[in-house]
Amino acid sequence: MNAAGPPIRQLFRDVIADRMPGPRPPQAAMLFDGEVDPCWDDRSFLGDFYSEILHQDTCQPATADGLPLVTALAVDDRVPARHRFQAADLLFRAATVAERHLAETWPATSQHADPDSEARARSAVQAHVPTLLARWSAECPAVRLALAGLAVVFPTDRTLPALTPRLRAFTHQHPQGTDIGDYVRFVLVLATQNDDQILTATEKLTDAYWTGTARGVPARPRAFHLLGQMLTKVGIELTRAPTGQ
Repeated sequence: MNAAGPPIRQLFRDVIADRMPGPRPPQAAMLFDGEVDPCWDDRSFLGDFYSEILHQDTCQPATADGLPLVTALAVDDRVPARHRFQAADLLFRAATVAERHLAETWPATSQHADPDSEARARSAVQAHVPTLLARWSAECPAVRLALAGLAVVFPTDRTLPALTPRLRAFTHQHPQGTDIGDYVRFVLVLATQNDDQILTATEKLTDAYWTGTARGVPARPRAFHLLGQMLTKVGIELTRAPTGQ
């Protein structure tokens, strides 16, 4: 084992050192501490590192502080595309924890809910969305899919009209009924901000093959719960594709 740890740790450390030269959040200690877990390989390190920020898909008081680390990794071209995708996916999950858990536990409240931490995490992600979306033209198709999810979580009059033409190529290349095809078409429905259309599309897709939620759940939490499932499967499919796809 290299004293600096597995290659992905070394790369992340270089990126953060360059992009965040000043005070860093506490989670950065996993990159810069001298002691390295001898059991770490790239995969186990990534699991531990991201868990320090978003632990088991729940927000904690320090979650918001760690999200700038994830954003820095998501926008640096030295980070391989699959890892930029994972970073953008984590940002989506941090921003939608409250809605997705509400959909899962309705009408009860999740026992792991931390409304203050969830609100801070959402605000932290929202602050970085313009920087992330500004990379669209330079990004690979894989990361664009994750960015599209962030765009409908934080809709604006500027981003929503741009989504349809930007995603048109995906609808041509990936037919309905495929993981990527369904994901892209669902994002476009979410971009309409029409609750009736969103609810219809959510129920149609979950009745087909996704894990559904109670019909009493509001449309937005149900939609983000479904979108999170879809983004997971898209990520799995992308890891099987050639690099950069």
